[in-house]
Amino acid sequence: MRLFLTSALLISLTACLSTRPANPGNVCDMFEERRSWYRAAERTEERWGVPVPVTMAFINQESGFHARARPQRTRLLGFIPWTRPSTARGYAQALNTTWDEYRRETGNMLARRSNFGDAVDFVGWYNQHSYRRNQIQRDDARNLYLAYHEGHTGFNRGSYRDKAWLMPVAERVQQHANRYQQQYAVCRNELSKSWIRRVLGW
Repeated sequence: MRLFLTSALLISLTACLSTRPANPGNVCDMFEERRSWYRAAERTEERWGVPVPVTMAFINQESGFHARARPQRTRLLGFIPWTRPSTARGYAQALNTTWDEYRRETGNMLARRSNFGDAVDFVGWYNQHSYRRNQIQRDDARNLYLAYHEGHTGFNRGSYRDKAWLMPVAERVQQHANRYQQQYAVCRNELSKSWIRRVLGW
């Protein structure tokens, strides 16, 4: 009976952690709800130099903060569920090949795309490469996203210019990053306090 209750509790906790935050439009609300996300996003900024609002804007665009997001299946004959258009998966919608490269380069061989901490670190890692290889500033969410979507070689070739639908998406990522930046400037100091300082109002 004890084993059953423990298993049920673990399943329940896993389900809760996999659900979408209550208010994905406000980065402060998300970090208040999930303090581990705040710590993971801060570690990413410290490690890769990519601002927290940019990283969170990427996750918002790629998966809407759904841990197990995947591209919709194509339809055979218009109605039979068929293959998926890519191997993208998880919070960051990372492809198999790019995720494997990330794990090898960082040594984080146990990283999972459905783990938020691993996913935000992946976004920071990729955008740091875009900064180094494409000279895109780490707070330029719009162009970072174009390189994220098209790959570094594709970005240098300007392949995004042939995709009229992609430009508004990249602009939307920039807008999300700008909004998150404004919100984060207000709550960052409070979030950085220890729980005891917050309880005591210090």
